[in-house]
Amino acid sequence: MSQAFPTLATLRAGGKRAMAQALALIETAAGTQALATLLDAACADPKAQVAGLTGPPGVGKSTLTNALVRGWRAQGETVGVIAVDPSSRRTGGALLGDRARISTDPEDRGVFVRSMAARDRLGGLSDQTVAAVALMRAVYDRVLVESVGIGQSEADISFAADSVILCVQPGSGDSLQFMKAGVMELPDIVVVTKADMGDHARRAKADVEGALTLFDRDADDWTAPVVLVSSTQATGLDDLAGALAGHAAWLDQAGRRARRRAEQEQAWVDEALRTRFGTEGLTLAHRMMSSARGPFGREIELGRELERRLHGA
Repeated sequence: MSQAFPTLATLRAGGKRAMAQALALIETAAGTQALATLLDAACADPKAQVAGLTGPPGVGKSTLTNALVRGWRAQGETVGVIAVDPSSRRTGGALLGDRARISTDPEDRGVFVRSMAARDRLGGLSDQTVAAVALMRAVYDRVLVESVGIGQSEADISFAADSVILCVQPGSGDSLQFMKAGVMELPDIVVVTKADMGDHARRAKADVEGALTLFDRDADDWTAPVVLVSSTQATGLDDLAGALAGHAAWLDQAGRRARRRAEQEQAWVDEALRTRFGTEGLTLAHRMMSSARGPFGREIELGRELERRLHGA
């Protein structure tokens, strides 16, 4: 049975119901040209700045998500949230779900929250998350991706976000562990949560700032600011908003945002082809040409040609 696909224009005009239907198509119509056409249209006309929020479990990501969403909505900005949850081993679905972690007004038509299972693609994101980001950033003023925050997902969030926010908890030793894992190279902004802990929070901020100085950067590279935030007391949120605005302005200089997104899109294609065809298939794909302009169409086109060459299909 054929499925009716929205255009980007109808998706933008259709509200929550249209977005929910489009996100459902990501799963039910995966691999189809019709879906790739919609996703590539969204990629070609992005609207939102995408913030990726990551960090270990218990650091306060969901509380910060709620605070950010309230602030953006108070300014009249529309918001799309993707909450990436651990996967159920039995069903493959999200264990927690958005209702367990993120509180929004169901009558508010300017905010849309979707919980998605991490599964096994891109460590902590999944291929469906990547497609959902592409759709949401073409519709909303702001998109926030809250990652599962385990394994390598601190790194994987960079596949989808314009600005990566790493959350660190006072007194946890997180900054040392992240430094050992190389994670401190990745964030565009570091938030020390639970700033109401006083001296512990200020000490954690100093530790993180010290860790960030250990990595070599070019003169024109962005230097990640470290912000103290207490979501429960609503302190430091203006500083975080300023840091996000500063990073957005930096991205918009010298074509940096376009380059970052082009690199992300290529990473999406590479990861999809590597998953299906292995390293040998990906190496072969890099020698092949594609007429598709967008990443999702390119993935389909190269995948079909690899099937033909490798499997005689």
